Amino acid sequence: MRLLTLLCGSLLATPALAGETKIVLDGAVPDGDLDHFFVPFDVPPGTVEIEVQHDDLSDANILDWGLNDPAGFRGWGGGNSEPAVVGLAAASRSYVAGPIAAGEWRVVVGKAKLVETPASYALTVILRDAPSLAPQPERAAYQPFAGLGGGPRWYAGDFHVHSRESGDAKPPLAEIAALARSRGLDFVEISDHNTLTQLEFFAAAQAEQSELLFVPGSEFTTYAGHANAIGATAWVDHKIGQPGVTIAAAAAAYAAQGALFSINHPALDLGDVCIGCAWKHEIPAELAAVEVATGGLDKAGKYLTDDSIAFWDKLCGEGRHLAAIGGSDDHRAGKDLGAFDSPVGDPTTMIYADELSTPALLAGIAAGRTVVKLQGPGDPMLELAADVSPIGDTITADAVTLQATVTGAPGGSSVRFLRNGQGMPPIPIDDDPFVASVQATAPATGEDRWRAEVIVEGAPRTITSHLWLRDDPSSAPTTGPEPTTGLDASSGSTAAPTGGAPGSSSSGSPEETPGETGGCACDLKKRPSAPMLLALLVLIRRRRD
Repeated sequence: MRLLTLLCGSLLATPALAGETKIVLDGAVPDGDLDHFFVPFDVPPGTVEIEVQHDDLSDANILDWGLNDPAGFRGWGGGNSEPAVVGLAAASRSYVAGPIAAGEWRVVVGKAKLVETPASYALTVILRDAPSLAPQPERAAYQPFAGLGGGPRWYAGDFHVHSRESGDAKPPLAEIAALARSRGLDFVEISDHNTLTQLEFFAAAQAEQSELLFVPGSEFTTYAGHANAIGATAWVDHKIGQPGVTIAAAAAAYAAQGALFSINHPALDLGDVCIGCAWKHEIPAELAAVEVATGGLDKAGKYLTDDSIAFWDKLCGEGRHLAAIGGSDDHRAGKDLGAFDSPVGDPTTMIYADELSTPALLAGIAAGRTVVKLQGPGDPMLELAADVSPIGDTITADAVTLQATVTGAPGGSSVRFLRNGQGMPPIPIDDDPFVASVQATAPATGEDRWRAEVIVEGAPRTITSHLWLRDDPSSAPTTGPEPTTGLDASSGSTAAPTGGAPGSSSSGSPEETPGETGGCACDLKKRPSAPMLLALLVLIRRRRD
């Protein structure tokens, strides 16, 4: 690649200001199918700061930018317009501060969008023997946080929030926290694009928060899909196609560090308007969750949610036990939002966890103990429960009673159960709390998956993850009728909600006429289709999600 740079461009070291050496690297973007290429340069001993100025030399083409030192990753700015600067005690956003090793460094260039060919780039590297950036004492190596306690209960949060460490985002952690707490959230995952530099600011930000937990993570952003590495604290290479860099390898690497792999906005297929936003990679074995809602239903979620739920349900239909989660994809801490932008908390993900800590939240996701309020924190709460305690998200029994407990539903709402993606007749909600039940018989082979959803104004507003029911081989074989649905007014038992947390007793409401399995999960009021309306995103965002 060094030879390519010398042939296609120019490599020129010239004196700059006192204590600076300037290297000009102009070249042609190489042909080929690989999405990334590298432009090397040498750093002599005694260098204490490096600045990389970059330009894609086109209004139509889009190039992404990152930096590697001799040991590897040193930052990923993506579409950052400002230069990248790295030094011993400070760095520009998205980049890692630390010692400047002598040897070969490389500018990493991503071919995000190439319309005009031949495509070119211009790079100017400035090597300094004195820093230009002021020290950043608020930066500190990430240390796991013990958590905020709280005990076993439902916790509300947002799994897709960007801080200023993402090249396309603006807010510092303090602004994100202020908005999240004003909306009643307990946690936010900071999922910046292909970097973990936000974690270096966690200690200082968390020290100011006694009720909000910052959850580590990263949005694993490729040109054929974005994923959420929930709980990630170590960088994983996103440059798919480079030696050894695959989706399977990335998912395995995240799993090895204890992070959970989820797919973000899987159905957001808008081509160059949102580059790589729809999922087109293979599905890794380690997949733990799917973002079924991106943005509230009054914004982008209006067009994305139905298709994202269908994507999730299809994977679950293949036997994958995947939790449902939601994320706002907020890049501005709720300020200056465009027509399709949602603030932190829209939608809201509820997790039943033993405490408010990252390990406990991850355990809740892994066990399927999640509920997604598709609009935001004010939506009805829905708890799916069983009279047989599940192990994780799986119940082993020949038959079981499932309960759906709804609180905070507006007038005219209903609740329904879904078995294997097929919706049962909705049941009108006429009390608060309201409890509906269904008698479910395990299939002779395999598993049935059950979930519930609250219907508001003809469309799903709150959904649960699945409980999976399989036959108990220690029991005599049973064959039962099709599931029936109704209020179990006579039952005073306490059931275990999704994932095995303590449940709620039934309310005393009149019995409903049992319904039969029928219909599909999409037989209610459909939301508008996405492509034409969401194409307006191009006026709002350059290319990111």
